Amino acid sequence: MLRGKTIIVTGANSGIGKATAAELLRCQGRVIMACRDRERAEKAAQEIQQEAGTEQGELVIKLLDLASLKSVRIFCEEIMKEESRIDILINNAGIYQCPYTKSEDGFEIQFAVNHLGHFLLTNLLLDLLKRSAPSRIIVLSSKLYKYGEINFDDLNSEQSYDKAFAYARSKLANLLFTLELSHRLEETGVTVNALTPGIVQTNLGRHVHIPLLVKPLFNLASRAFFKSPEEGAQTSIYLACSPDVEGVQGKCFANCHEELLLAKATDEEVAKKLWDISEVMVGITT
Repeated sequence: MLRGKTIIVTGANSGIGKATAAELLRCQGRVIMACRDRERAEKAAQEIQQEAGTEQGELVIKLLDLASLKSVRIFCEEIMKEESRIDILINNAGIYQCPYTKSEDGFEIQFAVNHLGHFLLTNLLLDLLKRSAPSRIIVLSSKLYKYGEINFDDLNSEQSYDKAFAYARSKLANLLFTLELSHRLEETGVTVNALTPGIVQTNLGRHVHIPLLVKPLFNLASRAFFKSPEEGAQTSIYLACSPDVEGVQGKCFANCHEELLLAKATDEEVAKKLWDISEVMVGITT
């Protein structure tokens, strides 16, 4: 049970985030839904509360646009002012294979949302997480990280852009962020771990073009072979709640078991360099 615990879930209005929020609410947690669109968040909140049953925790909606560093800062200022503790931060939100777009801060949108927004969010909430220790940070990555590379000469994809590669790179960045953060959190009582949820039926793939003739077959196959959002959320819930991972630091999980990563995701030199550059990009110093 999570009674008395406060949890932030980014992107909690749909997909894995919504399923995660519903289960944590059912466990009587105080769940802060950090969402970009208030109307969609309120609709999702109603559905979550209906699903959670009579014995449930508290649901709070807060606006957060991870594509905007200003929005991230405002969100964190409000959290620091209004919340006495944060026990669990779940960096769940993400976008997938978008056409080339820049965020309002001038960053390639997938790198901006999937990595930089969560990087700033986590750093700005670290003091509160430390005061709430033992506390946990959970970072959603993807097995597609395997196809990504960190090109420090073109992090903004201005020289060339491939939407699939850009997504994979942002997911590799999530794992390198988890690695470096785990070193910085030693002896603080705050743990950070990542996970890869697998292929899940969500609206994440809305930018992927599927030919009209193939779409019925694709929809049938996705129902048969893809995980449901509830199944996809199980590792997030495990990392949030399970005593089995108490004190576990800097690991990646899949299907509630530790996952071995490729060397590119455990390169400490690249992780440290990416951290330093990310600090400059989001405008923080440590």
